[in-house]
Amino acid sequence: MTKANDLPFPDDGEPTVFATVMAPHRSLSPRGFFIFMLAIGGLSFACGIMFLSMGAWPIFGFFGLDVALLYFAFRANFRAAAAREYIRITPSLVQVRQVSAQGKARNAEMNPFFTRVSRRDVEELGTLDLSLVSRGNQTPVGIHLGPWQKSELADDLSAALGKVKRGVTRTMF
Repeated sequence: MTKANDLPFPDDGEPTVFATVMAPHRSLSPRGFFIFMLAIGGLSFACGIMFLSMGAWPIFGFFGLDVALLYFAFRANFRAAAAREYIRITPSLVQVRQVSAQGKARNAEMNPFFTRVSRRDVEELGTLDLSLVSRGNQTPVGIHLGPWQKSELADDLSAALGKVKRGVTRTMF
């Protein structure tokens, strides 16, 4: 879970019942990427030299092309990791903000009393589709998550909406 201060929503003074930030998972760090590309480049260069010494000089260029294509594929993957999804539930509002890797944002605001969690579960796989539905408008959430993570998110969202519908007690200091 994330603190409400970390979310891109304005501070309206309301207590936050539920808040989360989701991003695509990338297991390869930039340092790991550098080491991986160095290893692949070195291996490719060594194989290219071997073919060059045998007289098959055109093959040398193809080994370099493979490394370049692999590099650009990983760079595109890292750019896609910039996508984010923010969800915040307060006693009077459900806010969803989805930011694509290119920086385009989609916002949805719903009344928590008319919002429900819609999910499509498959027993062997888990939750495949998850969305928040309010007055006929459907907003998909958890788009970067795997099936079991979507299931946990669905349970958390249902609990938070249930808490709001039962009434949130405010603590005054």
